[in-house]
Amino acid sequence: MSRRVVVTGLGLICGVGNTTEEVWASLLAGKSGVAPITFFDTAQYTCQIAAEVKNFDPLNFVEKKELKKMGRFIHFALAAATEAMNMSGLKITPENAENVGVYIGSGVGGFDIIEREHTALMEGGPRKISPFFIPATIVNLAAGQVSIRFGAKGPNLASATACSTGAHAIGDSFKIIQRGDADVMISGGAEAAITPMSVGGFASMRALSTRNSEPERASRPWDKDRDGFVVGEGSGILILEELEHAKARGAKIFAEIVGYGMSGDAYHITSPAPEHEGAFRVMRNAIRDAKLKTTDIGYVNAHGTSTPIGDELEAIAIRNLFGDYNVPVSSTKSMTGHLLGGAGGLEAGISVLALRDQTLPPTINLENPDERTAGMDFVPNHARQASLDYALSNSFGFGGTNGSLLFKRWSE
Repeated sequence: MSRRVVVTGLGLICGVGNTTEEVWASLLAGKSGVAPITFFDTAQYTCQIAAEVKNFDPLNFVEKKELKKMGRFIHFALAAATEAMNMSGLKITPENAENVGVYIGSGVGGFDIIEREHTALMEGGPRKISPFFIPATIVNLAAGQVSIRFGAKGPNLASATACSTGAHAIGDSFKIIQRGDADVMISGGAEAAITPMSVGGFASMRALSTRNSEPERASRPWDKDRDGFVVGEGSGILILEELEHAKARGAKIFAEIVGYGMSGDAYHITSPAPEHEGAFRVMRNAIRDAKLKTTDIGYVNAHGTSTPIGDELEAIAIRNLFGDYNVPVSSTKSMTGHLLGGAGGLEAGISVLALRDQTLPPTINLENPDERTAGMDFVPNHARQASLDYALSNSFGFGGTNGSLLFKRWSE
């Protein structure tokens, strides 16, 4: 019999809050974190809005002399991991260090550092490139820095599966603990891609919303007036722990993770497969892994990015899987924007909080529902009390990579 795995800590940071409870309160209030970009001059950009993390001081988590050794995504990972570890009450000692691992991914890593150092190269030549350029940039240094910070000597890994990154990191961590290769995993994703090249690149694909005059209303999943996603930034980190290990130290348990699904579309580099059959299979696989029925699921935190084709196809996949059962579905990206590689970690944490508080966060800006998804319950515009035992969290990425996580309400 495989080992049971529970969530004993959460650290969430994004455009609507710098702590887990601040993020959760903002989501339940339907607060948008989208605003005009302040990080750079957007005068020449078709998209001028994003969900920046506000009032974030990395010096609360990183010594001043260490700042330039890390990209912003690493700052976020350290901040979220610190909150999650504090919440868990876990103390890493020489006796348990080898059984505590870290698995934190990022879709693109240090985009901000790449751009900064490229400018230094162009203006001053190769001697102007910082010796910290590489360790500040590469994806696995979020996990590396967190491991060093807390002394976690178990598995040390990173994923880079585009917008499925955080979900895959958490799902893989679940399996690592389940099979006995660690007792605890610090897992999730982090991203800081609100940069000139990143925003410009996504805009050139015509993937971003250009509703610049109404930023709070720009991210509008399943609304017929949606015109693209909004880039967000931040991190979502979960402490996953083997059940008996958590009980033995008297840890507070927030939820149990019971299912994990993966799939590949094998179809297109950016577009989902017809009827999003990859999404259908990944949700089915997570539910099968948990040995549940579709009717057991009380809530789906959708990928729901606010793109015209993606939203519609995800809705079709949900209907194809759940049939006549009209499961409540919402997209919290309507408020947080899309954290890319950090989205799966953030939204896994949100799903855990939905189970904890028996409350469904809303899909805001759903004013004119798309007739092609008519009749589905997208929890429009207002949070809702609910009675639910299981929550499913979806993440889909470029290249046709998909991940779904299934959490259970904690009860003895």
